[in-house]
Amino acid sequence: MKYSRFKLAQEAIKHKGFLQKIPATYRMFKYWRSGEYQMKLIDVLVPALALIYVISPIDFIPDFFPFIGALDDLAILALAIPMLMKEVDKFLFWESQKRNPEIQDAEIVE
Repeated sequence: MKYSRFKLAQEAIKHKGFLQKIPATYRMFKYWRSGEYQMKLIDVLVPALALIYVISPIDFIPDFFPFIGALDDLAILALAIPMLMKEVDKFLFWESQKRNPEIQDAEIVE
């Protein structure tokens, strides 16, 4: 069974709420670049490097090995996406406090 990079990326981004948080991710990077929102460099660097690695044709395990060749891409995405989503959740809380400073604590209800 052959897996494409696109199919593996689709599986990895099924992280809960990933697609809905893409606009928030864009806003987070915009505020970070302007200096309004502070975050650690590692929280920016790891997801960016993961994206570059997945897109790049150079891999630790070549893709011509069926299934095993795509596992390294999937492992990198499985590490980076939750890290990015955690930072986006922090940003959304920061953004809501910026709009409504009287909110001190909030709980995410699903």
